[in-house]
Amino acid sequence: MVWYIKTRALTADQYLDEAELEEEGVAELLLDDNAVNSMPRPGTSLSNPKTGGGTNQAVRPVSSSGRPMSGFSRPATNSGRPMSGQVSVDQAFRGDGSGTKRAATALGRELRLGTASMASIDGIFINVDKLDMRKYARRPALAMALADYLLHVEVNPRRALELCAEATERANFESWWWKSRLGKCYYKLGLYRDSEKQLRSSLKNMEMLGCYFDLCKVYLKLDVPNTALDLMIKAGTGFPNEPRIILGIAQIYDMLNDPVNASKAYKKVLGLDPSNVEAMACLAANYYYEDAPELGLRYYRRLLQIGVSTTELWNNIGLCCFDSSQYDMALSCFERALGMAEDSNMADVWFNIGQVAIRIGDLSLAYQAFKIAVSVDRNHAESYCNLGVLDLRKNDVDSAHAMFATAHTLAPWNFEPCFNAALLSFKRGNLEGAYGSVKKSLDLFPEHSDSKELKAQISNALFGMR
Repeated sequence: MVWYIKTRALTADQYLDEAELEEEGVAELLLDDNAVNSMPRPGTSLSNPKTGGGTNQAVRPVSSSGRPMSGFSRPATNSGRPMSGQVSVDQAFRGDGSGTKRAATALGRELRLGTASMASIDGIFINVDKLDMRKYARRPALAMALADYLLHVEVNPRRALELCAEATERANFESWWWKSRLGKCYYKLGLYRDSEKQLRSSLKNMEMLGCYFDLCKVYLKLDVPNTALDLMIKAGTGFPNEPRIILGIAQIYDMLNDPVNASKAYKKVLGLDPSNVEAMACLAANYYYEDAPELGLRYYRRLLQIGVSTTELWNNIGLCCFDSSQYDMALSCFERALGMAEDSNMADVWFNIGQVAIRIGDLSLAYQAFKIAVSVDRNHAESYCNLGVLDLRKNDVDSAHAMFATAHTLAPWNFEPCFNAALLSFKRGNLEGAYGSVKKSLDLFPEHSDSKELKAQISNALFGMR
């Protein structure tokens, strides 16, 4: 009895809510064996999200490996930065260099500090390597407690898989609970097709909300978001008043770059749960990018009323106030954001201050803000890009060209440094370099009208020279 109570207590202490859809890190995307080699159609894959009908890249940044910016969990207020604090590929594998963080993978949140917190007076509480899984499989109550302990506390899916397989066999393959845990084990081991089979079988025995979420995550890992979306819609018919299902639908629409349907889903979430923080934050961000900052400000103020106070929130309130012509409030909001900022998000705040300074015509303040952003985060590509533009206004062409090159190296997904470099090369007479840069810009953002026009001018000039 004591063993059971202690096992359940440790599991409850280390438990992670796995209902929320996960974001994949850079390392996981590059090392994913299930990635599709051929280019999928737009809107059918997370690697090629919907391009038509949504907000384009020139207005709102889009991330193919996670939710677009909500304005709450990260600043998400710059133009072309897919993820606040996103690092290069080398940094993703190295971590932050301090030894306190691992590579940018979703499994990083399951790391534990060893077994020191589980140690009893006589030593380790449970020696996993010496467990007889057949013995525990005969006692279902203890086996269930042990399975959750192995998954959430020890983070040992291999041993948990052995226990679940033994218990499933003893239950004559009719227990939905053991099949769902088998699906979790296969998912954590990267065996997504096996996980799909077990979770499908579990849903046949008993339709449970957790199984729907687990199966949805499997389909997202397999890069079939439309199948995951259909599954969540089906779950919504069985659980019509569950806001987490509608929230998951909205997140998938966001992954597919469909903000219209995502906003509709977020509004349904607020109809069921008026205090849902993520829904309010995402709706506020959508309204901001749709040129309706006054409506976005209402949701941000509601977040303040329910007790949310973060750097990102104050930063975005400042931007909404500025675009709503409430300049006095915008300044105080940015001051609050800087007062609460840490090293991970301070560069984004200074970047937005620089953007505001440009819009009011104070180029000196803008230059200083971007310089501070670069000093805080040397990988802040957008600040380098804007510094290059300001250097051009000072007729410092060499420095501007170097800034554009640095910005493109740090943010190869951003079309703006390529376009700026192409325009600079064209004005200096370097037609071949300009053509190469504008071609890169169009590869990143095919709908950019200025790049199309510049490419036509460069082509005409090269053809005339011939």
